[in-house]
Amino acid sequence: MENKIEQLSKILKESNNIVFFGGAGVSTESNIPDFRSSSGLFNQKLNRNFTPEQLVSHTFFVKYPEDFYKFYKDKLLYPQAKPNHAHLALAKLEEIGKLKAVITQNIDGLHQLAGSKNVLELHGSVHRNYCEKCHKFFDLEAMLSLEGTIPYCDKCNSIVKPNVVLYEEGLDDDVVSKAVSAIRNADLLIIGGTSLVVYPAASFVNYFRGKNVVVINKDNISYKTDNTLVINEPIGEVLYKSVLSNE
Repeated sequence: MENKIEQLSKILKESNNIVFFGGAGVSTESNIPDFRSSSGLFNQKLNRNFTPEQLVSHTFFVKYPEDFYKFYKDKLLYPQAKPNHAHLALAKLEEIGKLKAVITQNIDGLHQLAGSKNVLELHGSVHRNYCEKCHKFFDLEAMLSLEGTIPYCDKCNSIVKPNVVLYEEGLDDDVVSKAVSAIRNADLLIIGGTSLVVYPAASFVNYFRGKNVVVINKDNISYKTDNTLVINEPIGEVLYKSVLSNE
């Protein structure tokens, strides 16, 4: 592993337009479970007749809002979570001018909490919630303070919906455009903590035309080219050793 850390450190020093593309594995070291590992949300038994994918679908939200919010609040909200070494290292790379964008499939807001500014959230954020009728904004704390399992707007009494992309919903066109542009113009693409199986998000890495790709993921993923450095280790440890330990 140490040899690969040295390779990564050298690549980081030589790169000036870095883009990070990450998934659930970035936040597991902050004690937020991922979705697809053996211990992830999609493999937990729910004692009911719906899969986790169905429970976070647009159809389920509309038809069964109470069950949707029970699952959402219990399994997808971690308001006490703190940024880990991966989030902090990426914020440091942005601070020194090398990292130009963080593109994340996560909805937890930990990149911003760590200090990252240019964060493109492909699947939205639990920290933004809007009334479906009057569009009043609620941050996470305000949404959770609303009485009842289903959060109803205290202005017009309509349902408040989290600004997260549910199954059956499309991604935000502006976020997609910015993500694709960032990847296309990068000289280094770091892919971390993602299995690259959630589409269309996973397809965005194919727009990369730069020099180097670094994949940091505990499990092997299918993406690999001649200029790819693969590190199958915890992402927080890898980024800490290659970025933060040199401060």
